[in-house]
Amino acid sequence: MERAAQQAVPLGQMEVFQALQRLHMTIFSQSVSPCGKFLAAGNNYGQIAIFSLSAALSSEAKEESKKPMVTFQAHDGPVYSMVSTDRHLLSAGDGEVKAWLWAEILKKGCKELWRRQPPYRTSLEVPEINALLLVPKENLLILAGGDCQLHAMDLETGTFMWALRGHTDYIHCLALRERSPEVLSGGEDGAVRLWDLRTAKEVQTIEVYKHEECSRPHNGRWIGCLATDSDWMVCGGGPALTLWHLRSSTPTTIFPMRAPQKHVTFYQDLILSAGQGRCVNQWQLSGELKAQVPGSSPGLLSLSLNQQPAAPECKVLTAAGNSCRVDVFTNLGYRAFSLSF
Repeated sequence: MERAAQQAVPLGQMEVFQALQRLHMTIFSQSVSPCGKFLAAGNNYGQIAIFSLSAALSSEAKEESKKPMVTFQAHDGPVYSMVSTDRHLLSAGDGEVKAWLWAEILKKGCKELWRRQPPYRTSLEVPEINALLLVPKENLLILAGGDCQLHAMDLETGTFMWALRGHTDYIHCLALRERSPEVLSGGEDGAVRLWDLRTAKEVQTIEVYKHEECSRPHNGRWIGCLATDSDWMVCGGGPALTLWHLRSSTPTTIFPMRAPQKHVTFYQDLILSAGQGRCVNQWQLSGELKAQVPGSSPGLLSLSLNQQPAAPECKVLTAAGNSCRVDVFTNLGYRAFSLSF
């Protein structure tokens, strides 16, 4: 619908249309290139923009360096999730996942390599794919979203191996416990479910909203973000952002944050979170708020830590959400600048 509207706009009005489009833009997803020097950002219009981090971080950077080196139409609807392998950029939208070669993208050749659709229960079903997760050791891609299932795809053959069923409402987020190997999923039903990839079975369920110290009924029961570090998990959404000990299914730290959180990650001895509001929050594991660093967007949906060893000069945190900008933090203390569609 949005693409059709763009094609119908007379050339003289194109700049006005593009300004309105940027005004109402939401950036749902980010992914760093395998070399660590480029960042892909996907928005609600189905576009993916590629930014050169190395150019934007250069001492000779100009305003033009903070604009996309290329932008292309990847999906008809929003680009909800993206991940990168050592060669490919994988993007997810409504009902399908697509692959693009990073080497071709950087030559501005943005032709899709392949697309796959999970085996949905009916041909009329086109649920959004909210989350993608790579399992490198198994060479698997896990997809989850609106059909309440986790689908596992073999990246070598492109075939779907199995589907995991247990959630009763759509799935928002995924995380990997590499040692196990287990996948965690969080959904609208308020549950975090752990799945053993060796047996393709559910092994643990934590219904976060049923724990009085975590429950916030006025915000709902949905789980919007989660991350793992060995035997620990942090999750949030409707319930409070909470650190859990997985083996005992025990909440150990409740973080004093009223606003629902949409993204969370472990970083060194800290937990980083973001959601409603402009700030990236830095938490001690004890629950103490170490810092709140303001960004340029009124709400944040994704954080990306570029820790690619091949590009230490591009080691940054990027944050994006309810605007056309991607904030770049060269250290965790302040926003250095913003990239913009």
